[in-house]
Amino acid sequence: MRILLIRHGESVDNVAGLYAGSRDSALTNHGVLQINRLGAHLAKCCEATSPIRYIFTSNLRRAYETADAISKALADTRGSPSDCASDARTPLRAIQLPELREKDYGSSEGKKYRNPNGLAQPDSETHDSMRIRVDRFLDSHLAPIVDKHVSDEITVAIVAHGIILGVLLKALLKRFPKPADTVTLNGNHEKQSEFAAWSNTGVLQAKLEMPNGVSKLDCISEAVASVNTVTPGNGSNLHKPTVCLTVEFTNNVDHLVGLKKTRGGIGSTKFDSRQRTMDSFFGPASKKRKLEDS
Repeated sequence: MRILLIRHGESVDNVAGLYAGSRDSALTNHGVLQINRLGAHLAKCCEATSPIRYIFTSNLRRAYETADAISKALADTRGSPSDCASDARTPLRAIQLPELREKDYGSSEGKKYRNPNGLAQPDSETHDSMRIRVDRFLDSHLAPIVDKHVSDEITVAIVAHGIILGVLLKALLKRFPKPADTVTLNGNHEKQSEFAAWSNTGVLQAKLEMPNGVSKLDCISEAVASVNTVTPGNGSNLHKPTVCLTVEFTNNVDHLVGLKKTRGGIGSTKFDSRQRTMDSFFGPASKKRKLEDS
C-alpha cells in the first residue's frame, strides 16, 4: 500500500505572508486551479500506482477543499471504463479530522511572519503537542488500515499543512523501519524528514510493505502477539517489526507544470464559487439553452 502526504492549495494567508495555523484561511483563485490540477493528476495516475481508497484531511477549509477536489476527480474517473477506481460512482468521502490541523501559532495567528532572528511566541503550539495529535491519528485511523491492507495495491491520501505533515512524516519514519535492501538519505531513515518540504499541493509518496519472506498471516500473528508488550503512541507501535516504509518521492508538483498565476492580483484574491471560470464561457451549452434553440 502507499501513502500520499499532500499539502493544501495556495491560501489567501499564504499570499499575504501571515501566520495561518488555526486560522481558516480561504483558497485563492490560483489555489483552486492548483487543487483541480492535483485532483485530475491523481485520478489519471492512480492506475500507475494504486487506487485511492481512503482520504483523510484537516478540518480547515483550505485542506478539506483540496481533499474534496481529489474526491471529485476520482468520481469522474469512476465514470470511465478504467478500473483504477471503485465501481461506486459516488465521490469517496474525505474524512475531516482536527488531529491533522496545522500548528496553532497562538497570538501570532494572522500576523506577518516574524523576523528570522526573532523568537517564536511562547503561546504557540509545541512540537510535543503536535506529535500527540499525530500519534492519535496514526493509532486510531491509519493503523487499522495498515493491518488490513498493507499487502494490497491501495493508496491512502492525507491532505494537511506543511508543518503538521513534517511531524507526521517523522512519526511514520520512526514507527516503520526501512527495508533492509534500501539505502536512505545519509544512512539515517529518520533524517529524510528533515529534508522534506511541501509546496502548495506538493505530494510526498511513501510505500508500506512487509519485508521479503514475511506473509500477511505472519504480520497479523505478530501484531496480536505484540499487543500486550507495545504501547501505541510511544513512537514504536505494533507494526514496527513487520512493516517497512520507503519514501519514493517528495514535493512532487508535476501537475502544476504550465500553470501560471493570473496577473493583476486576480490569482491571489479569495476564490468566489459564484464566479464563472473561463471554461464555463466556452463549455457546451446547457440543456435548457439547447431546448430553447430547438
